[in-house]
Amino acid sequence: SVFLVQRLMDLIWVMFFYLNAMMLIPQLVYKKKYRTFLFFHVFGFTLVTLIALLFFNVMLHPERSLKIRQHILFTFFIYLLIMALSTAYRLIRDKMIADKLVTEKEKENLKTELSFLRSQVSPHFMFNVLNNMVSLARKKSDLLEPSLIQLSSLMRYMLYETDEEKVSLEKEIDYLQNYILLQQQRFGQKLKVFVSMHSKDDQYQIEPMLLIPLVENAFKHVSHVAGEAQIEIELVADSNVLQFKVSNMYNPSSNDIKDKTSGIGLPNVTRRLNLLYGNHHSLQVTRDEQWFKVLLKIDLKP
Repeated sequence: SVFLVQRLMDLIWVMFFYLNAMMLIPQLVYKKKYRTFLFFHVFGFTLVTLIALLFFNVMLHPERSLKIRQHILFTFFIYLLIMALSTAYRLIRDKMIADKLVTEKEKENLKTELSFLRSQVSPHFMFNVLNNMVSLARKKSDLLEPSLIQLSSLMRYMLYETDEEKVSLEKEIDYLQNYILLQQQRFGQKLKVFVSMHSKDDQYQIEPMLLIPLVENAFKHVSHVAGEAQIEIELVADSNVLQFKVSNMYNPSSNDIKDKTSGIGLPNVTRRLNLLYGNHHSLQVTRDEQWFKVLLKIDLKP
């Protein structure tokens, strides 16, 4: 019957669609076997045209002759349309799979970087902090006990609080403050640190240890400044926007601007921010003859 013949033609088109998508493109196009790919399509078009001619001429319209040229042109148009849709389907499908794999790989690398950062407190920082505590112990200073508490709190946060994808902003601020206090004790009177960190909402969350590399870099930079140095750190979280500004004096003649002892430098911080926040953040890095400034803005609820 006419219905069965039409359904058979539909089945033939479906077969060509999936043959092209599942076999010809991955086996020939992806392997750059373009001549073989073209041969298959020329052969396939010829075959489907002959079959369609037979069906239409013998089974659908046996009482009248079919205009061969018009039929071939019509079949050619349908064939191109099916092959174009099939090719687009395969390419889009493979692109989506590739993008998914890249995203998963980037997320895995991100977890690896975070684990590395958590376990990689700068050896120089730890060495200097411990030396400073030895000095405090010898002097029987009252600062020894709070220093030990700060170091304990810092290590506890790094080891036990950062397994989650996000932590409360308050915990991240506490971690930064403990780090800054320990660094201040290390530098003593030759470094002035001005810190202001405020969050208008205790429900804000952030990826753990996202901000610490910026602070680490600041302390690294000022270590090369002759004479009295200065760092300014400001954090404000309000109306779902986090603004974090770190400014530090630095020595322009020093080649050690990039922190080589820190777990993650500015380029990797930038990449991590792009992965986590995309267009929902901005990072500006500026410098003049005396100051190195970093301004980070994050939409906490993108």
